Amino acid sequence: MTRRSEQISLHLNAYLTAHSTPPDAVLRELATETADRYPNEIGLQVAPELGTFLTLITRLARARTAIEVGTFTGYSSICLARGLGEGGRLLCCDVSEEWTSVARKYWEKAGLTDRIELRLGPAIDTVRALPPGEQFDLAFIDADKLGYPQYWSELVPRVRSGGVICVDNTFSHGRVLDAGNDNPSVIAVRTMNDLAAADERVELIMLPIGDGLTVAFKH
Repeated sequence: MTRRSEQISLHLNAYLTAHSTPPDAVLRELATETADRYPNEIGLQVAPELGTFLTLITRLARARTAIEVGTFTGYSSICLARGLGEGGRLLCCDVSEEWTSVARKYWEKAGLTDRIELRLGPAIDTVRALPPGEQFDLAFIDADKLGYPQYWSELVPRVRSGGVICVDNTFSHGRVLDAGNDNPSVIAVRTMNDLAAADERVELIMLPIGDGLTVAFKH
């Protein structure tokens, strides 16, 4: 069981995945174990087509240094780490020892332990503790939605010129269109979307992959 892109029909999604590079055995095994162990949290895992996209965008950006905010059981981190150039490093930020213990197991299965560093604790504290200057070629934000505006504000200055920032769940299951929705998570996502759209440091597009993916290029 895996997630899929939510904004298109089941039939079109099946066609999309049939014409995209599929997940390999490690990712399929990870997705199955995640669904078995955490059926109520399966929505935290990226859709397989988004995983493929993350590998491709990391390669296209020629990224060697990346940061992921929100790791869960490790699917997206494997995809990001696989796209890094030779000697590349991925910094993963998460709060759960339990979830990331699964990630560690699959990083080892994928042969990526030498490329990935995990820091446990509130991601905003981890990011703020980093040097303030440009240091990452790519950032991927997919953590608690209430923190989205802060993650954006803290990470954009730390991404190098010519780098990429990707943000997942920017549709918030379509709820961003409901101006009357006062769910704090929806408000936070909407706020970040507005911040990003008005940010003159980047050019960006919001793509209908998964639950909405914003891809920004930093000038």
